[in-house]
Amino acid sequence: MVFKNPVKNPKTVRLAKAPTVWDLRRIAKRRTPKGPFDYTAGAAEGEVGLQRAYDAFRDVEFHPTILRDVSKVSTSWDVMGAPVAYPFGIAPTGFTRLMHAAGERAGAATAQEFGVPFALSTLGTTGPEAVREAAPTGRLWFQLYMMKERYRSYELVERAKAQNFDTLLFTVDTPVAGARHRDKRNGMSFPPQLTFKTVLDAAPRPEWWFNFLTTEPLEFAAVRNWNGTVGELLDSMFDPTVSFSDLAEVREVWGGKILVKGVQNVDDAKHLADLGVDGIQLSNHGGRQLDRAPVPFRLLPEVVREVGQDLEVHVDTGIMSGADVVAAIAHGARYTQAGRAYLYGLMAGGQAGVHRMFEIVTGEIERVMRLLGVSCLEELEPRHVTLLDNLRPRLAQEAAREAERA
Repeated sequence: MVFKNPVKNPKTVRLAKAPTVWDLRRIAKRRTPKGPFDYTAGAAEGEVGLQRAYDAFRDVEFHPTILRDVSKVSTSWDVMGAPVAYPFGIAPTGFTRLMHAAGERAGAATAQEFGVPFALSTLGTTGPEAVREAAPTGRLWFQLYMMKERYRSYELVERAKAQNFDTLLFTVDTPVAGARHRDKRNGMSFPPQLTFKTVLDAAPRPEWWFNFLTTEPLEFAAVRNWNGTVGELLDSMFDPTVSFSDLAEVREVWGGKILVKGVQNVDDAKHLADLGVDGIQLSNHGGRQLDRAPVPFRLLPEVVREVGQDLEVHVDTGIMSGADVVAAIAHGARYTQAGRAYLYGLMAGGQAGVHRMFEIVTGEIERVMRLLGVSCLEELEPRHVTLLDNLRPRLAQEAAREAERA
């Protein structure tokens, strides 16, 4: 028997005891007031779409091969014209400094450390300049909402260009805000309102409370002097008139790599391929817009079959482990992003928590690849993964398609 070395830092001990992202979620819930936590954990309406996304990854069956040399595993390849160390990175998230004062700076710095891109949201609470300062050599992407006041959108695009952000994520699934009932029940507003209820909820969480009171006030890079609910803010910003013609204008303003985020059917994917965009991201906005929209992971194989040779196909929504990432890559995704996993790490321990999240997910990616008998991402194929499908209508649709092909 040997004595365990004492560790004095309670944060280090706390995070080390989290073997999965779901464990980080449990820590985050204990340490974060209800409003910010529910904003992260929740989704639209009945939250059916989010649960289906989790279930889709849970219902994957892996098919390992044996007697392969997996002493060395390569998890790197090119994404949007430049190498990444892993096919997994941070999705754009709004209100981030409300979850923890370290906010986007912690995400960008840790993504740089792990050799993957960090995506900054239009609704981020740190501007492009400060994010670049936090990650001076990192790959940065900018996620754009087309706002009713177009000049605001284009000003942000120019600021991102000035800081050498290399890819624009043009988000197309937000003509209006989704009905996020948890936020309404919690009275979630921006800026946060100090009521008896919010003070009482935050009181047992002294670190969050201290950070909130002692750091610079929360503010969006794109919106200033707003006072209202989250839904009201989003509806005041989002433009329901955005069309394919606006995509051409955005591409001209940006001038670099562009990825259209929020694609949810094959026909739109094919149309975007015909228009020559660099990539698409299959996403239902983490279930936060239209509840019961298609699950991106389930849509992935068909989209890859149709357009995978013409552009990169990325995917998000429901990714909470390295096994989820491997399953997506096996079905043809070039890259995956996670927002909630990142925010759970952030809430659990600031930048150290984000670092722990990356340790967990990247370690799982490497371990699952080894157990599958795969030594590099290029070897992952659909034969390694079966989607065990409990949604009967989808099987009928696939049978009809096969009959048409025959």
